[in-house]
Amino acid sequence: QVQLVESGGGLVQPGGSLRLSCAASGSLFSIYASLGWYRQGPGKQRELVARISSDGKTNFADSVKGRFTISRVNDKVDLDMNDLKPEDTAVYYCNTFLRGIHYWGQGTQVTVSS
Repeated sequence: QVQLVESGGGLVQPGGSLRLSCAASGSLFSIYASLGWYRQGPGKQRELVARISSDGKTNFADSVKGRFTISRVNDKVDLDMNDLKPEDTAVYYCNTFLRGIHYWGQGTQVTVSS
């Protein structure tokens, strides 16, 4: 079993900032697995936002480069989102991929609106 518990999110004005946090646990989780964040906006497919490996290597969606950062300490991962735009509005999901299976958190809503 793998559990991913997210926190953070909410309503923010354009140009504002938010932090999302996720804690991973469970008998199947490995600290050597990558951790990441996906999002799904209204009427859109779920997409990768950012990912970080156990040794700190990161990759980001082009749409968030320079605005979002991702960091982790062992089984906890944070996503710092700056200069938020209305198009960042989505449900954000914490994710890990182990032995061919995607595991997801419950999702947290981020709404960027004035």
